[in-house]
Formats: sequence, structure tokens, C-alpha cells
Amino acid sequence: MSDMPVTVRRSIELLGLCALGVVVNVGQSVIMPLLMAVFLSLLLLPVLRWLRARRVPEVIAITLCIVLVLLIASGITAFLLYQIGGFLSDLDAIQTNLTAHWNSLSEWISAKTHFTMKQQMALIKQQGTGLSENISGYFRDAFSSVSNIFIFLGLLPIYIFLILYYRNLLIHFIYMWFDETQHQRVKEVVRETEVIVKYYLLGLLIQITYLTVLLGGILLLFGIQHAILIGVTFAILNLIPYVGALIGNLIGVLLTLTTSQELWQIWAVLGTIAFVQFLDNNILMPRIVGSKVRINALVSIVGIVLGGALADISGMILSIPVMAVLKIIFDKSRHMRQWGLLLGDTRPEPALGEHITQVRQELERRHDDEIDKRLLDD
Repeated sequence: MSDMPVTVRRSIELLGLCALGVVVNVGQSVIMPLLMAVFLSLLLLPVLRWLRARRVPEVIAITLCIVLVLLIASGITAFLLYQIGGFLSDLDAIQTNLTAHWNSLSEWISAKTHFTMKQQMALIKQQGTGLSENISGYFRDAFSSVSNIFIFLGLLPIYIFLILYYRNLLIHFIYMWFDETQHQRVKEVVRETEVIVKYYLLGLLIQITYLTVLLGGILLLFGIQHAILIGVTFAILNLIPYVGALIGNLIGVLLTLTTSQELWQIWAVLGTIAFVQFLDNNILMPRIVGSKVRINALVSIVGIVLGGALADISGMILSIPVMAVLKIIFDKSRHMRQWGLLLGDTRPEPALGEHITQVRQELERRHDDEIDKRLLDD
């Protein structure tokens, strides 16, 4: 590999990345649950070690770890369903508020475009007819998505149990891919991967909690109805970096529109979300995760979009930890460090060509200054 020309090596790397993308896209129903199970298993390893240190039998210890995950997930789901149930119990007020907002919007459209309310309703009915023709397709896609989610959730505990049970076998399998001279470097990669996944996933769990409490609490002070629902919805959607925050803002506005006829509350919701998000991005989350996950913003956005294209929502959620693990692997590799540099958030010195440009510009500036000085002397 070291004797291979650089262009050939880079071509093989790019082809390998393309092949990996095809494999993820084709086998996402198998790969995504397995990948999520690996990350959750790494998160549960400290708990498992703690139980084993107290002489709890291994099978029972692993089972207790899985029960802990199920209890946390069930608690979050039950809380979310309770909030949604409270929102849906006030359907009469929702209908009244939506009607009032629609009348205001329709009057504004009529005043600005001379498009009468009757014409607007005719257009809506026309679009509704086209929508009803495709409703069966929408239901079929929704049913397929729900089925995939249940399969995903059903496979997770099985995968977690087996990964934790056969963890030593998997570690030995990884070591056997490398020469003994490289085992120390492989050990460092495994250890750093465990640390970074633990910090990231635990940080996300803490983030969901404080975003719900902080955002919901401030909105309650403003008198916003269903403030906790807005908070928990935004916190969960925020698991999808960048994109989730935009969707969370939109849903927050929609929930406010359905529960109030006062427009100032919409601005209160948007302003509160912006304030809380600023605290989260610049103060809270950096202190929780620290400098463990350091992926630059450009690669993060591209990775999230690519993950969504390859593996839907699960790909978007897992894109950041996957890139963080890949960065560890690239940084430890002698031949792929340039990829680690690309993923990181460090800003190196200008490249050689930029140095030459800067030197040339500096020389030209000095030359112009000398000419100006001579002209003044003359």
C-alpha cells in the first residue's frame, strides 16, 4: 500500500467511500439497527462493568442494562403521548383558532392580490381533489414506515444483548485484521470510540431533558398553552442536527397557532426557541460534550443530508457519531489522515499556493510604496 502511487491510492479511497454509501443505502434496514445497537452497547458498557464488578451474573447484568434502556425510552414515550393527548383533548378550541387565523389570512390575501375568498376556496378544493386521489399511496407509505420502525425497535434489544454478550469475541475479531505491531493503535481507536460515543449519546439524553425543562418553563411564564409539548417536541427533533431545529421551530409555530389567536405569542415562541438554542449551542452542550465531538459545520451539514438520503431519519441522527468515529480511525491511520483533517474543525495555516500569493502581494505592495516614495521625493 505504501508503494502505491498517490493518485491510485486516492482513487481506491474514493471508490471505497462510494461502495460504502451503496451498501448503506441498499442494506439500511439491517445496518441502521445494528449500528444503533453498537452505539447503545458502548453507552451501556460502564453500567455492565459496574454490575459485573459486584458479581452480578453476566446474562442478568446485560438484561438489566437493556431494561434500563427500555425504561428510559418508555418514560420519554409516555410523557410525549400524555402531552399529545392533552393537546388533542381541546379540539373545539383548536378548530376555532384555526378558523380565525384562516379568515385573517384570507382577508389579507384578498386585500393584497384581489384574489377573493371564493376563488381561494375553489383553489383549495381543487388541490384537495388531487390530494384525495393519492391518499391511498400516502397511507401505504405511512404503514410501511411504521412497520419499519417497529422492526427497528424490535431488533434493537436483541442486537444489544448479543453485542454485549459477544463483545470480547468482536474485539478479538477486530484485532485479527491487523498485525501485532498495530494492536496498540487499534486499542487506542477502540478506547477513544467508546469514550466519544458515550459522551455524545449521554449528552443527547441530557440535552433532551434540559431543553424540555428550559424551553417549556420559559413558555409557561409567557402563558403559552401546551408549552411543555412544544419543549419536548423541539428537544426530540433537535436530535437531528440543524434540520431538526428548523422543523422544531415550524411545529412550535403551528402548535401556537392552534391554541391562540394572538400573534405576539408566535413571536414569543420563536424568540424563546432562538434564545434557548443559543444557550444550547454556545454554552450548555459544549460544556457537556466538551471537545470530544469536533466535526466542522460544513462536513456536519453535508453528512446529515447524505445520511438522510442514504438511510432516512436514522441516517440523519447517526451521521454525527459515525463521522466522529471515522475521524478517530482516519487520525490513527498513516495513509488517511487527510480525511481526518477534512472532518475536524481545526483551521490550518494557508496552503503553499496561498503562501506564494501572499508573498507576491506583499512584494507588490512594497514595490508600489517605493515608487510612491520616489515620486514624492522627486
